Amino acid sequence: MKRRTFIAGLGSVAAWPVVAGAQQDGRVRRIGILDGGPGGLGGAMRERLTALGWIEGRNARFDLLLSAGDPDRLGAYADELVRLAPDVIGVVSGPAAQALVQRTRTIPIVFTNVGDPVAVGLLKNIARPEGNATGITNQYQSLGGKWLELLKEAAPRTTRVAIMFAPENVNDQYFSVIDAAADALTVKAIRTPYRNAAELESAIDAFAVEPNGALVMVPPPPSLSNRELINRLALKYRLPTIYSFRSFPAEGAMMGYGSDDLEASRIAATYVDRILRGAKINELPVQFPTKFNLVINLKTAKVIGLTVPQSILLRADEVIE
Repeated sequence: MKRRTFIAGLGSVAAWPVVAGAQQDGRVRRIGILDGGPGGLGGAMRERLTALGWIEGRNARFDLLLSAGDPDRLGAYADELVRLAPDVIGVVSGPAAQALVQRTRTIPIVFTNVGDPVAVGLLKNIARPEGNATGITNQYQSLGGKWLELLKEAAPRTTRVAIMFAPENVNDQYFSVIDAAADALTVKAIRTPYRNAAELESAIDAFAVEPNGALVMVPPPPSLSNRELINRLALKYRLPTIYSFRSFPAEGAMMGYGSDDLEASRIAATYVDRILRGAKINELPVQFPTKFNLVINLKTAKVIGLTVPQSILLRADEVIE
């Protein structure tokens, strides 16, 4: 059930005027979109661009490529988009944005869901991007402590937490914040890297041997197949789990806390629109979310034998029953 309606508010974005239709100068603009995440966010970006007046076959041509978190496919798609030389590229996920920036320094890139864009090397100046990339980020490093706090509140018996992450993509600035929160909560935080499904399953199997454990999934998020594996193992071993994206409890995860990723993709589309109308990258500061949502899957909690305290249920933005 919905506890509160999500209201997007990303800095100055909310104050931008809505333009009824795309400029009509006779040109067909080529718009690339590389969705390196679980899927769906690139489509949301395209839908918003269509609403802003960029119509396929009339004044726009879209190249929407979905890598679904596959690193080999991601690199190939980045190569393909750069070869097509679009007017601008919208991109979802930090690894996808990095792949594109490594391949072009001239095509404008608008990103979302990248974590800290400075830490991952996309740019150096948040307020006035100096390269060819800007966009909407979705995370703060301080969230690492919040994930652990929420997990401990929902599952008070937790004494051990596996901090799950893909080492080739993770922003390690999360770890110091998580470690500090773990010390304050008297929880043992165990860094648990994995590179593939086999390592992931082996790591969770080993972690679950001891009692009172839980999982924190550090972004970027696992692929769909890995999330399915994690959720299955979490049920098997009765491990409370929290993700950095609010949408994942709908797939079976117990908790999610983060910004509205779909809304961020739609807002990133407004940057794409402004670039197509003549704006320069250095005129478009990186935007940050100001509202975060907590979603709890009560069905999953019940399956793993957990009674979630009423105090945290009352603070949730959505409870899945």
